[in-house]
Amino acid sequence: MAEMGSKGVTAGKIASNVQKKLTRAQEKVLQKLGKADETKDEQFEQCVQNFNKQLTEGTRLQKDLRTYLASVKAMHEASKKLNECLQEVYEPDWPGRDEASKIAENNDLLWMDYHQKLVDQALLTMDTYLGQFPDIKSRIAKRGRKLVDYDSARHHYESLQTAKKKDEAKIAKAEEELIKAQKVFEEMNVDLQEELPSLWNSRVGFYVNTFQSIAGLEENFHKEMSKLNQNLNDVLISLEKQHGSNTFTVKAQPSDNAPAKGNKSPSPPPDGSPAATPEIRVNHEPEPAGAATPGATLPKSPSQPTESPAGSLPSREPSAAEGTFAVAWPSQTAEPGPAQPAEASEAAGAQEPGETTASEAASSSLPAVVVETFSATVNGTVESGSGAGRLDLPPGFMFKVQAQHDYTATDTDELQLKAGDVVLVIPFQNPEEQDEGWLMGVKETDWNQHKELEKCRGVFPENFTERVQ
Repeated sequence: MAEMGSKGVTAGKIASNVQKKLTRAQEKVLQKLGKADETKDEQFEQCVQNFNKQLTEGTRLQKDLRTYLASVKAMHEASKKLNECLQEVYEPDWPGRDEASKIAENNDLLWMDYHQKLVDQALLTMDTYLGQFPDIKSRIAKRGRKLVDYDSARHHYESLQTAKKKDEAKIAKAEEELIKAQKVFEEMNVDLQEELPSLWNSRVGFYVNTFQSIAGLEENFHKEMSKLNQNLNDVLISLEKQHGSNTFTVKAQPSDNAPAKGNKSPSPPPDGSPAATPEIRVNHEPEPAGAATPGATLPKSPSQPTESPAGSLPSREPSAAEGTFAVAWPSQTAEPGPAQPAEASEAAGAQEPGETTASEAASSSLPAVVVETFSATVNGTVESGSGAGRLDLPPGFMFKVQAQHDYTATDTDELQLKAGDVVLVIPFQNPEEQDEGWLMGVKETDWNQHKELEKCRGVFPENFTERVQ
């Protein structure tokens, strides 16, 4: 019997809930169609809008705070890996190894402490703050349902009162239900009318406390981390002092618009005059005319803007008496040919008129320094163009230039020039290192004073100078 009674109560409650839902649905339809009036409370509706806005902002803040904590944790792991790498490369016999290990441990503890305090003072507070929203949101929804029940009971009571055939019993029952629905609604409405404005106003203090906590924790964290970094820097400075000779110098990388060191481009002279077109200097040691490669061309010399074809070289076969000769371009070493015996000199002086004309034609078409070297070698003497036999000039001396403008060196391998300085041009030790538009040389005053190429020589832009010899 008890079970039957229990089941009957349950069934009756279900039927009552279904009836309430149908009544609410019918009331809402009538309100939307304008056939029934709806109780409005604009002040409460404004509170509901503020509540929804506050919930949205709090949810976003919670999400961003969790993202921040995840980033702190990721930085902790990255810092830990970096310190582990430092300990691995830090050799046991280096000074400060124990200090570096202790700093790494403190660094790890500092990250852990910072993360935990953020969780305790920010995230948990954030969770507590948002924890009150679901209950209030549920009560707002329930208030809305009770408001519909109140309006439905009110409309039912009014319809019975205005009916032509009145039933006093039904009217009394409807009035009782209306009073009950009104009481339930007003109790919930009064509570929410007090809580919603209070919750809305509490947001200011919550935001202030939350961001103050985060800012304070981050400030203390960075202060402590700064001390650890300073201690690590001191340890590394002591290591550098012990191994100072092995210091690695970091040079600035060239920008996208600036040429690299291996491909310098000299600046134009300060007077605004157009820079001379730089040329690549190469060493050529021509073979006898009969073995020359067809179609080969000689590089252009600064003193001669036009190119000289290979065909303009002397077409005659060199005799045994003449020996070989070396062609030296302006920025390369002019290697003198082997000494010629007296018979060779006489043979050279007894050439035919046609041969002399060919030699002169070749001279007129070759760069000046080539002609000078060629003539010096053929005559069996070493002139100033080759520089090999001049004891008062640096080895490999080719020619002199005079600075027309001041040039400020931008690297350790460059010469500092003042207008009027005389520079003795010498070849590069490695021709492949020569950059377009640059020459190697030593200032004449430095050479006369020291006689040491290693200390005095350097590169300089050709277009800042003018050849004088």
